[in-house]
Amino acid sequence: MPEKIYVGADIGGTAIKVGICNESGDLLQTYEGPTGTEQGTDRILGNIAGYARHVVSESPYTWDQVAGVGIGIAGFMDFDKGFIKFSPNLPLTNVPLKDHLEAVLNKPVRVNNDANVAALGEAWGGAGRGISSVVCYTLGTGVGGGIVVGGRLIEGFSGMGGELGHMSIVPDLEAIQCGCGKMGCLETVSSATGIIRMAKDAVERGDRTTLSLIETITAKDVVDAAKNGDEVAQRIVSRAAYYLGKSMATVAVIVNPQRFILGGGVSKAGEFLFAQIREVFHKYAQDKAQEGVDIVAAELGNNAGVVGAAGLMHNA
Repeated sequence: MPEKIYVGADIGGTAIKVGICNESGDLLQTYEGPTGTEQGTDRILGNIAGYARHVVSESPYTWDQVAGVGIGIAGFMDFDKGFIKFSPNLPLTNVPLKDHLEAVLNKPVRVNNDANVAALGEAWGGAGRGISSVVCYTLGTGVGGGIVVGGRLIEGFSGMGGELGHMSIVPDLEAIQCGCGKMGCLETVSSATGIIRMAKDAVERGDRTTLSLIETITAKDVVDAAKNGDEVAQRIVSRAAYYLGKSMATVAVIVNPQRFILGGGVSKAGEFLFAQIREVFHKYAQDKAQEGVDIVAAELGNNAGVVGAAGLMHNA
């Protein structure tokens, strides 16, 4: 019997990345092309289908071997129906994405949001390979997340399962409003945006810090300054780590995962950040909930979305 393959597509605002995975979660081949955002909905849909067929045609496999196509995309959607209600970066509003692609590609299609898909990618073919229960944090402009238990994504009743960045965890006296409208979300302190905001606040207060010499501060600048002994930067990074570790302690008694996986740009701070997160986690997590649990870096980088999208079909 011919080997089954799974096609995954990661839909971004400027580019669509597609890839082929085997049943073990290995990424075998990729292709990337422009999204076509400026040309509207029909062009985007056409490009998704075209790139999916193209990556297979350029591989040793045939379209008959494709068991299904998974799609990861930012936006609000009905997961079961694969219906895109609204996408913040794309001209896709009230689009029956699943139905359209199934008709065009003549293959089963599943759709999910980009954060969930990236988490599934790491769980299936990345740092969580071989582990049944993992929780993934993506530390970028915001804090994305995904929970995978028994190889299955936890989506929740209304699709809010795994929205780790919007855990209200910062005490009221310290809390600021998040972009979601609520106060004290994890995203406000542990994302790149949150770290930059805290750094700018420190500079504006007149705190003694080398960050005041930088015209446009990035999260990497803050981490680098902290590693070089800047006490203000160290406090900022420690605050970000503190709330990450504390949030994990809370998640641990709800989901009890075997592994936490951290990806995204902020995670590139490496052990300097991870060691602080682990210390806080072990301080606050219940003994049985932290026993045998590890906190590790993501492995797939920009390929997590493609692998996870393919994984939607493998785990269907």
